[in-house]
Amino acid sequence: MKNYIIISALIICSTFAKVKAQTTHLLDTIYANDTKNVALFFPEPIRQGITGSDNFIFTYNREKEQYFGLLQAKPGKESNLLVVNRNGSIFSYIVRYKKQLSKLNYFIPLSNSIGNEKPIVTDSVLVESSEELVDNRTYYYQKFCSYLLNRKQRIGRIKKRNESIVLSVENIVFDKEELYFVIQIENNSALDYDLNFLNLSIETRQKGKRKSLQRLYQEPIYINNLPSKITESETVRFVYVLPKFSLSNDRRAVLELNEKDGERNIEMKLSHRYINNPN
Repeated sequence: MKNYIIISALIICSTFAKVKAQTTHLLDTIYANDTKNVALFFPEPIRQGITGSDNFIFTYNREKEQYFGLLQAKPGKESNLLVVNRNGSIFSYIVRYKKQLSKLNYFIPLSNSIGNEKPIVTDSVLVESSEELVDNRTYYYQKFCSYLLNRKQRIGRIKKRNESIVLSVENIVFDKEELYFVIQIENNSALDYDLNFLNLSIETRQKGKRKSLQRLYQEPIYINNLPSKITESETVRFVYVLPKFSLSNDRRAVLELNEKDGERNIEMKLSHRYINNPN
């Protein structure tokens, strides 16, 4: 009887250890620096890749899905890299800066996946999964907007002024299924500017004897860093994210900046050439 109890206890401990080993997934570490590209090759094309810190940059083809991405790093604290393949497989790694690299290419097998974003689950868990996907999408928008605001890239000199308020569109970037509008407002006056709204619409010129203009408001799916007030001598930059669209020759985009309890309003018209040829 005593031997039976000991054997049973050993079996229980062994089973617990196996379960714990299966549920605990130790993340591998990938090292990178700012002088070389570290290539990561995945079993399926990359649909999404996000780093947890701005001192790590993971680049991949956002327009045409490919199997590899490139990682670079600047000196700083360690972070993480999350990659989602076209089939929903999720890969997660710790990323660290290292001055001298001994490995520049990583061929990642499917067995390294920590899970799938579309698991077969019950309805109740599906709701939670949908919420997580929304959170992941918002997180991606936030990180990509931050990346665009840190870049110095411009699409052209698109600027309009009313008194001492200057509205500029610095960049228009296409990524996945969205257009990102990087916008700047300068308040060069001695009065604060209270923002009432900033709308983007599509304007169509109606043909015929009675020529008219028709505007259709475009609802942003995400807005990053938009202030409610721009103080005197302050410059603010933010990003509007909209579903991708293109314009024919007789249509154009219109930005309307409106001041709350004021008249320093600006209306800026964007040619179809800017919309159809983003960065």
